[in-house]
Amino acid sequence: METKTTYRPTLKAIEAAAEKLQGIASVTPLIKNARYSKDFDANIYFKREDLQVVRSYKIRGAYNKIASLSPSQIENEIVCASAGNHAQGVAISCKLLKIKGTIFMPSPTPNQKIEQVKMFGQEFVEVVLVGDTFDDAYHAAMQQSEELNKTFVHPFNDEKVIEGQATVGLEIIDQAKTHPIHYVFVPVGGGGLAAGLSSVFKILSPQTKIISVEPKGAPAMLTSIRANRNTELSTIDSFVDGAAVKRVGDLSFAICKETLHRVVTVDEGKICQTILDLYNKDAIVVEPAGALSLCALDQFSKEIKGKNVVCVISGSNNDITRMAEIKERALLYANLKHYFIIKFPQRAGALRDFVVDILGPTDDITHFEYTKKVNRENDVAVVGLQLKSPEDLEPLITKMKLNNFYGDYLNDKPDLFQFLV
Repeated sequence: METKTTYRPTLKAIEAAAEKLQGIASVTPLIKNARYSKDFDANIYFKREDLQVVRSYKIRGAYNKIASLSPSQIENEIVCASAGNHAQGVAISCKLLKIKGTIFMPSPTPNQKIEQVKMFGQEFVEVVLVGDTFDDAYHAAMQQSEELNKTFVHPFNDEKVIEGQATVGLEIIDQAKTHPIHYVFVPVGGGGLAAGLSSVFKILSPQTKIISVEPKGAPAMLTSIRANRNTELSTIDSFVDGAAVKRVGDLSFAICKETLHRVVTVDEGKICQTILDLYNKDAIVVEPAGALSLCALDQFSKEIKGKNVVCVISGSNNDITRMAEIKERALLYANLKHYFIIKFPQRAGALRDFVVDILGPTDDITHFEYTKKVNRENDVAVVGLQLKSPEDLEPLITKMKLNNFYGDYLNDKPDLFQFLV
């Protein structure tokens, strides 16, 4: 009878990956953050993978995988699919190892990301834009892999990739060797980083609790662990593009279900507020996935008090064009941004009356779309309002209703709301 063995990265394999990565991936700093330490009455350290040469940890797994290829695999070239950090890790690895690679990216990928991939890979990579989604790019890459016998470099479901990502854990343990680490918070998307890092701690620091953090709109790992099988989500919110996957890797799931202390989710709006706070208060630029680990701290505020806590800041590839959406989501999460359908009587001065008599002195109109209906008693407008405090909402709605301006509240109507945000 054949015995099925489950893959676990060995310490020897992870140390070999670390040796390969010497001079390639930066040994990123582990820095105590004064603001978070004060807020949580704990020693909160940031593992700054956002300071890697490609501004994320992805170079570790990509390089370790590509550097392990046989001569025949190198001759046949490699292929991958990615809309972000994995593509950059693969691209720079191809250039450093002088291996030809084809990188499939969805057609809507921002030009800034495409140019970054080309810059890191130079003449060693070809970027192919295909389809509208990551799945389209993935299927195209797999097709080329099969037809031309190219090695597909998976972003997370690969032993060498997991072992490369695991070197983050080795560094943390080495950098914190003078004091015990009680908790590590790590973002999880496909699970390669979480699987690798938790494997290291299972071997070298088993008392450390590893907490994986997912976006609320893409809880693939949490869903799978609760079901005790790798489960594909039917739909996801792709906002946290570095960690939003429908299905985690089979390899990483098998490891994570045994090695993680807990998996938790955080709201996308909270992620946005954390991004803004890190920029404004700490001068740190992070992408949405890079902020995940910090967003879960308040769920453990009692447990981590007085403890040594490491948060992995996984990346900083944040497109500046997304900042308006990030601010909008943060305001919505804080209950400060609200959208209404407002009914305006068909008479002169109705808009002035709404502004003067209904809005408070600190309320701000941020969105206004007006439609005149000549055969109706009232014209209507979609109005976005930014409030100073969440407590201002109910009095505002009450005044709207008393003065017959209230039409409908849109924040809790997702089918309509998606067209505004």
